[in-house]
Amino acid sequence: MSYLKPLGRCSGHLVTWGIVLCLLALPAVLFAQDELIIISPHPEGIETEFGNNFEKWYEEQTGRTVKTDWRDVGGTSSNYRFIESEFKRVPDGISVDIFFGGGTDNYLRLSNNGWLNAYKLPEAQLAQMTQSFQGIPLYDAEYQWYGAALSSFGIMHNEELREMLSLPKAKTWRDLGDVALLGKIGAADPRESGSAHMVYEIILQTLGWDEGFALLTKLGGNVRGFSAGANAIPTDVVAGQVIYGLAIDFYAYGQIAVVGADKIQYVVPADGAVVTADPIAILKGAPNLSVAQKFLEFVLSEDAQKLWMLRDTDSEGPKWKGGLNRASVLPALYDKLGERCIVPNPFAMEGTPFQYNSDKGGTRWNIVNDLFGVLIIDSHKDLVNAWKAIRKCKDPAKREAAIAALTKMPITEEEAMKLARSDWKDPTVRNEKIKDWGQFAKEKFKEARDLAK
Repeated sequence: MSYLKPLGRCSGHLVTWGIVLCLLALPAVLFAQDELIIISPHPEGIETEFGNNFEKWYEEQTGRTVKTDWRDVGGTSSNYRFIESEFKRVPDGISVDIFFGGGTDNYLRLSNNGWLNAYKLPEAQLAQMTQSFQGIPLYDAEYQWYGAALSSFGIMHNEELREMLSLPKAKTWRDLGDVALLGKIGAADPRESGSAHMVYEIILQTLGWDEGFALLTKLGGNVRGFSAGANAIPTDVVAGQVIYGLAIDFYAYGQIAVVGADKIQYVVPADGAVVTADPIAILKGAPNLSVAQKFLEFVLSEDAQKLWMLRDTDSEGPKWKGGLNRASVLPALYDKLGERCIVPNPFAMEGTPFQYNSDKGGTRWNIVNDLFGVLIIDSHKDLVNAWKAIRKCKDPAKREAAIAALTKMPITEEEAMKLARSDWKDPTVRNEKIKDWGQFAKEKFKEARDLAK
């Protein structure tokens, strides 16, 4: 066995270099950590709380460290478009593990395209959840996505300024079409914001296509300006830039927690109260699949769900100032926490919420965004000028005729659904229609303005 013995004067150097090489390699072993890549439209507070707490939980569960890498290319709609374009470019995976946040409609579309990776949570966790509420799915029956929180959509308003200016209360979606609110409403572009899209789709489903778009047109005439993200609207309401704002519940509750319910109020309209899931899913080809599965388990755990609903001063709550102000998807957690909850229990909502049709909403998502964009946002100046002329008109007959012209639509619901299911992915068809709608809008707003004179 002499070949194992050190040879001559070189032996010491060989041993020394061997130790050095081992020491150089040691830090890579000691400090290696897992990674999780998440694309999300969530605000910084949610990313910080769920990122930091998951990293601690993961190390306790596995004995390994993990780093969460949060990415965002804009609002929900922008994130979805990015995911869609990337999967068309790289069908087997886009080097992102998790999509976290945004409305159910987006996840139905991702599922239909085969871009989600199913994962069934442990039975003990599933037993704490309910698969649907008031006919709306809270997680996918095939476990491709899960509601991570619940959302409602409504109207927040600056109560101090509303009273000072003697403006009407807005308790229903229809109230937002009152011409007295001209220039007083804040809203977002649905082509960028998923929560803005949900408000408009809820109105369309609540009132029907023709009446719904008529209201959206009047509402659009009352909007001071359309922001890219819905998160800007609550701060504008607090600052008095607008009196009313279309808002997802947690944006409104967050501002109320800071400035007080006597100054800022939030109403879920009785003519279209919808509670939907704000989901999370693992994307197809997730590069860190096992870590992604652990993240789903964490997000749906009782400890993580408490982060949504508890105050920042609660020992089990978030550290983020003002809290996260969201509703949990675990029904029993509300009774368990009792008065510690800072949000209402949506499972105890009085009355029957509107039966929102997620399949319809998901199918026509893009075409509704394009219609709203062309007819209301891109034509906003012409719309507002016509709406101002109608406000000045004192003749009831002329006023009625002008409103009828203002709210005309270039396409029926049946035609829109047919296009959405077939031709809307063809850029030539889409571009031609958008061009035609732009001309239609210009002509109808001129007609409305002339009729109001």
